[in-house]
Amino acid sequence: MSMDIDDILADVSDNAIPQETRDLQELTRAWISERVAPEILPYPEALMQRTMDRIRRQIELVEMQTGDMDPRTNFRLIIIQTELERFKYLIRSFLRARIAKIDRYAFHILSTPAMKARLSTTELQYVTQHQALLQDHYGSSFLRNFPEQLRRLDDTAGGISMIEQPDLDTAVFCRILKDSEDPIELKGTGALLDLKRGNIHVIRYSAIREALLRGDVELI
Repeated sequence: MSMDIDDILADVSDNAIPQETRDLQELTRAWISERVAPEILPYPEALMQRTMDRIRRQIELVEMQTGDMDPRTNFRLIIIQTELERFKYLIRSFLRARIAKIDRYAFHILSTPAMKARLSTTELQYVTQHQALLQDHYGSSFLRNFPEQLRRLDDTAGGISMIEQPDLDTAVFCRILKDSEDPIELKGTGALLDLKRGNIHVIRYSAIREALLRGDVELI
């Protein structure tokens, strides 16, 4: 099977990039995607583990060499600390974006196995305990005064669901990372869109959802 020259060059370029730089690029991409996507995305376990391990090592190095009077060492520490702050900012903002979605769509996430599987172990513990505390608080504050049939926070009676779900038809900007042989159908129009590498589109999130999860598309 023949390979496109762009694919060959991209593969050579990726192999030439240090792992730390690739991790920073992946973390930045995950951060942007999490902030833009209307639903919570799969937790990048391996990437986060590598990043946190690197941060711990760099913090230890800074603590060991702090106080060294060598100007070259001090300059190197400044560079390391600057890089540390960049990684820490991305991680904090990334996790805050995920927590905001977890808080907002807690019932939806807990009631949907596919969504629960996207959480980290810590996130799953958080949403489970948070939701239990919230239910206890509501129950003791005012729900106990309601009739039994009106006390559920996840009621779907009467064709109206109390479970808030993300709007998957939200418009997003995306960049195509890989050519796709199968065009996607644009909901409500019947039109087909070819996904060509490098193209940028404004499109409903639901239309590129699967391509995003495969890594064929990135949000911008």
